[in-house]
Amino acid sequence: MLAAAIAAEQPRVAAWLDRLAAIGADPPGITRHAFDDRENAAHALAIAEAERLGFEVTRDAATNLYLTWPGTDRTAPRIMLGSHFDSVRHGGNFDGAAGVLAAIAAVSALRATGFTPRADITIAAFRCEEAVWFGLGLIGSRAALGILPPDALDRRRADTGLTLAEHITRCGGDPSGIAPGRRLLPDGPIRCFLEAHIEQAPSLIEAGLPLAVCTGIPGNIRHAAIRITGEDAHVGLPRRFRHDAALAGADLFCALDALWAAEEAAGRAMAMTIGRFHTDTTKHELTVVAGDFTLSLDLRAYDAAHLAALERRLHAIVAEVAERRSVTIDLGPRNAAPVGPCDATLQSELAEAAARMGIATMPLGSPASHDAANFAAAGIPTGLLLIRNAHGSHNPREAMDTADLMAAAATFAELLRG
Repeated sequence: MLAAAIAAEQPRVAAWLDRLAAIGADPPGITRHAFDDRENAAHALAIAEAERLGFEVTRDAATNLYLTWPGTDRTAPRIMLGSHFDSVRHGGNFDGAAGVLAAIAAVSALRATGFTPRADITIAAFRCEEAVWFGLGLIGSRAALGILPPDALDRRRADTGLTLAEHITRCGGDPSGIAPGRRLLPDGPIRCFLEAHIEQAPSLIEAGLPLAVCTGIPGNIRHAAIRITGEDAHVGLPRRFRHDAALAGADLFCALDALWAAEEAAGRAMAMTIGRFHTDTTKHELTVVAGDFTLSLDLRAYDAAHLAALERRLHAIVAEVAERRSVTIDLGPRNAAPVGPCDATLQSELAEAAARMGIATMPLGSPASHDAANFAAAGIPTGLLLIRNAHGSHNPREAMDTADLMAAAATFAELLRG
């Protein structure tokens, strides 16, 4: 009966995906701006589904959206599922949105079978998961859990220049209700948090499997605006006199890549990404030794102690490069996200639920951070399903099959009724 109910949901989910693509259409890809009309429109679609199902709809001060299927015992610890609707600029249609849709499809199918939950089941659509908008990721879930950094509300959105507080207000929220230590989640204890997300690497494509049960979510340390300052000079200046900021940037990049290779060879999983890497565009010329250089750094690991050790190595490398190249290196503002260990019991239960539905899975670490990481770091048992997806994410070529999304929905539904 459940399998038939899941199959009946697939056309509805496919239509949902088409409508989300239309909302976010921004050739060559999809853009659903955080705290703006397109994210609002996606939330409106979710609200319409909740109303169809007869679920309760609430928002918190940060305008995170909660859709609740009331249980027979409303004092019992609730189960939460969810993800986000915002995207990066010119991204794909599935990053984040697939997780909200999988949750809605799961509870809709369960409801169609006549099942009634004992405890409340709440689906969340968190605001602004992507870091591109305010230079800080996971904003909605951080706010919901009371762990948003104190300066976050004053951060300005990259394209509009308006502060996060101003955008929240424009969306009907209340920035004054957001504060460190103040949880905005629905009242009562939470039994667990579940999320589904497209995989952001080709591991499942390689394995030929629709789903993976995530073993852990990496924490990260981010420096969005590292500045290296040397001295501008003419191309004719001999090497021994130079304070070359560009070469210092290259040395830093290569040293961090060598660190990654060494850690990987030692069996310690991590990742290092330098996304911005450039000289000062107002001054750089063919015959100028660069006195200024800017880069960004995202450093990730699956263990908090390992991440802390990597940060110490970063500072040692920075000091060594600065001395050798006779430059100064300012790492600038530091942002961080906690390591998110997935609950071992939920990993087993998700794998078993998938198997009962005839769905093959594999264990797999997530290469990227997700809202689920904040729940795990807060001590709430957390489970994450990764959905097969070609060509990575954050680009127009995201390629998730709707049938694979329905496999995630089926797994959640089977777990929820167990």
